[in-house]
Amino acid sequence: MRSRYSAFAVRDAAYLLRSWHSSTRPDSLDFDPAVQWTRLEILGTTDGTAFHQEGTVEFRAHYTAGGHAGFQHENSRFVREDGQWVYVGEV
Repeated sequence: MRSRYSAFAVRDAAYLLRSWHSSTRPDSLDFDPAVQWTRLEILGTTDGTAFHQEGTVEFRAHYTAGGHAGFQHENSRFVREDGQWVYVGEV
């Protein structure tokens, strides 16, 4: 989750697409140039260890846009695909 947040912050579309599950991955990503990601809070997790095949991460990602602060709150599902953790979508 932290690496995907960092990729959003630096607009690394290639990494984001590689770390997205093949069944839910979009063809491309467009970034809003007005959005600046400022902080990530991990609020909770379930499973997701070396012994699991899936897990969730609840997070709050803070940003500024047009001089106004906001945040995105999500509970995300991750699974292993070809041995790698990948983002599936919101729970």
